[in-house]
Amino acid sequence: MKEALETALKNLPDNPGVYQFKDDSGKVLYVGKAKNLKNRVRSYFSGKNPSYRIDLMVSKAADLEFIITNSEIEALVLENNLIKKLKPRYNINLKDDKTYPFIKVTAEQFPRIYPTRRVFKDGSRYFGPYTDVKSMRAALRMITQIFKIRSCKLPLTDQTIAAGKYKVCLDYHIKKCEGPCVGYQSAQDYNRMVDQVTKLVGGRVDELIREFKHAMAEAASDLEFEKAADYRDKLEKLSAFSEKQRIVSDDEVDRDVIAIAYEAKDAACSVLNIRSGKLIGKKEFHLQNASEGALSEVYTAFIKQFYNDFIDIPAELVTEVEPEEVDEIKELLNYRSGKKVKMTTPKRGDLKSLVEMSRENAALQLKDIQLQKVKKEGNVPFTLAALQRDLYLKKLPRHIECFDISNLQGTDTVASMVVFVDGKPKKSLYRKFTIKTVSGPDDFASMEEVISRRYKRLIEEKQPLPDLIMVDGGKGQLSTAVYALRILGLKNFEIIGLAKRLEEVFLPKDPEPVIIPKTSSALKLLQQVRDEAHRFAITFHRLKRSKRTLTTQLLEIKGVGDKIATKLLAELGSVREVENASLETLTSLIGEKKASIIFNHFHGTV
Repeated sequence: MKEALETALKNLPDNPGVYQFKDDSGKVLYVGKAKNLKNRVRSYFSGKNPSYRIDLMVSKAADLEFIITNSEIEALVLENNLIKKLKPRYNINLKDDKTYPFIKVTAEQFPRIYPTRRVFKDGSRYFGPYTDVKSMRAALRMITQIFKIRSCKLPLTDQTIAAGKYKVCLDYHIKKCEGPCVGYQSAQDYNRMVDQVTKLVGGRVDELIREFKHAMAEAASDLEFEKAADYRDKLEKLSAFSEKQRIVSDDEVDRDVIAIAYEAKDAACSVLNIRSGKLIGKKEFHLQNASEGALSEVYTAFIKQFYNDFIDIPAELVTEVEPEEVDEIKELLNYRSGKKVKMTTPKRGDLKSLVEMSRENAALQLKDIQLQKVKKEGNVPFTLAALQRDLYLKKLPRHIECFDISNLQGTDTVASMVVFVDGKPKKSLYRKFTIKTVSGPDDFASMEEVISRRYKRLIEEKQPLPDLIMVDGGKGQLSTAVYALRILGLKNFEIIGLAKRLEEVFLPKDPEPVIIPKTSSALKLLQQVRDEAHRFAITFHRLKRSKRTLTTQLLEIKGVGDKIATKLLAELGSVREVENASLETLTSLIGEKKASIIFNHFHGTV
């Protein structure tokens, strides 16, 4: 143990406070808080640390600093501030690659409302953060459609308005502002409207609808029909907005449902925002250094760092497991929100279902975080990594072969095979197959033939199988292809079927399809491969059918054989061009005797 660290350990007091472990260079490795600094810090050297991460931190610690606080709640607040400021390597950190935007309601006599990425303790109210910028923009559009909030930056006060310093702008004339800058709207009326805006962005839409209905009825009873019509229009917009929000709870308790998924050093956190029983939004976050720690520790780190002075803290937090130091966390949340906050860990019922929904979102987000890291490192194409993830493949599908069958009323049945290497088409490896052993429209038997021919040849040539075999079709085509591969003695292969109707992916021995999200790049790649195989098969089928049809028409001419018909079609392109060709042109191609026969057939004897 380093001398400086040993000295610091001897001088630890029994007070609550915050401690910082530092390395040889003075860099902070870890920040923690304690009710009793002496007992907590010395416990790190007992050999009973909860994770390898903490053991590693202790082995690198060379010095220790501590700050005494008056209470444990002060220690919690200070600990959180230091973690956000210093981002110590061995703390679980709420990663913030970008500053998420908020909707800001300024602390002015006539407040302004606008998006911002910078938050200050200036008395303003903030709503957010919005991890999905689209949802923030939708909220701002709804505000501008319903409320006449000023867009100017004028420092409006009773004094500046009374002095007549300003004039109304275009917004007033197009009825987007009531003109508070010249006294057309009082501060009381304006702030009543701002309070309504905060109900909208705070998720209390149903409360706002009830308020507007009451106001509309009052205006109608007072014979203020224009005012009543204005409330009616606002109600239509609010009702349409409210209908989009999903009802997930019978009660009207405001709650956040938090779930975390983590693996290696990364953790993803999903927060479902439920207000008045409706799911009004979802937030997603990335936590670093979550490896090997207990899930309860990760929950504790997230809650302490996320619910700061600028976040709307609901009446209840619902989590999958109970966080560590739950009593201290409740005290911190009560302190920050100014109200009593309940923490729930449901075992069954609707709340348990909501936790599971949130966990599924967190799991998907975690996969995306991992894929983004892979993409950033540049080791493998991002889409292929997504495909491997979604289909549970053992290896990266760098080489994909896809098959499609094409026929028209059972005639001229053909098959195509397209090849994608590293997510891109490799046209030099495409293959066309004329079905030889099947008569009539039997896609299953045709698929069995083409799969057998393709992979029998690979076996004979001692070539490796592709990383992924894909057939255009559902369970029937997939089962046929698997049967053909088994007959050839193949075992270690990856194969799927992609059904067109619902874009369902079928795996062998799994009766239920794998549903890949429509926004997934993996599904888009599968669709691209399938569509290319279909295009290639259709092109070959049309060429084959056209050649057969055209050749047959010329063969009906007495004295014209297959060789002459093929040559004319190759040179002139179609039967119509042969019909329109002059005698001289035909003679130059096939000789005078045959040319006369064909010319006379189309035009009569010359």
